[in-house]
Amino acid sequence: MVDVAYFKNKLLSRQAELKERLDEIEHDLDEPASADTEERATEREGDEVLESLGNQGAAELKRIDAALKRIDDGSYGDCVKCGEEIAPERLELLPATPFCRNCA
Repeated sequence: MVDVAYFKNKLLSRQAELKERLDEIEHDLDEPASADTEERATEREGDEVLESLGNQGAAELKRIDAALKRIDDGSYGDCVKCGEEIAPERLELLPATPFCRNCA
């Protein structure tokens, strides 16, 4: 049996951490560009990295939101594909995963 409260706290903690990081990324991307041409090129590269990190963070947030919804509806810890219980060790590593090891 999965300790749902433990994983809910873990997911909520990660959710808060990601939201804070995404806010920082958004703030950094909103900063005005430098007047220096060379520096602008470097800033553009940095912005591309920040956008990639932001996209990855947003995708993880969606997975976390879906996991929290499964907690609320009582299906957390069960594979959404086959219905088998997801191993607690797998949930420890990937608390937002909707799949058991076999279906992943």
